[in-house]
Amino acid sequence: MAGARLDPIDRKILSELQANGRMTNVELAKRVGISAPPCLRRVRALEEQGFIRGYHADIDPRALGFEVQVFAMVGLQSQAEADLSAFESRCRAWPLVRECHMLNGEVDFILKCVAPDLSTFQRFLTEELTAAENVASVKTSLVIRGAKDEPGVPFDILEARLDQPA
Repeated sequence: MAGARLDPIDRKILSELQANGRMTNVELAKRVGISAPPCLRRVRALEEQGFIRGYHADIDPRALGFEVQVFAMVGLQSQAEADLSAFESRCRAWPLVRECHMLNGEVDFILKCVAPDLSTFQRFLTEELTAAENVASVKTSLVIRGAKDEPGVPFDILEARLDQPA
């Protein structure tokens, strides 16, 4: 189990930073029960090992005028690795695509897209996404509202699994 490589203090550091990545190292150290210098060393090690990929502000898209959020389910003509990689690369270049996930099943990819308005998304859909090389089908669903948007992982479940006997 991947989480088992971390000791309880490392997992607590990750949990605290996931909840609030802006807290000071002194506050973080206090919350995890160690002094500030070793806490900072642990955070740096967690960053270097790739457990912490970055620190980001949680921006409200609607507050900035991005009123439209759409999930696009994309089917490709070819699922050869080179074609999958090419599509992923193209998705990284499209600013309206905020997330891209390859799926197992009938749909090859699901994209989370944001746009300021429906006409901007429609233009992207018709001129870029459906026109892209190797795209066979696109089905879209407009988000009416979100009930939950929780990034990261549920540390309480991880801890419960680690506490169970092997």
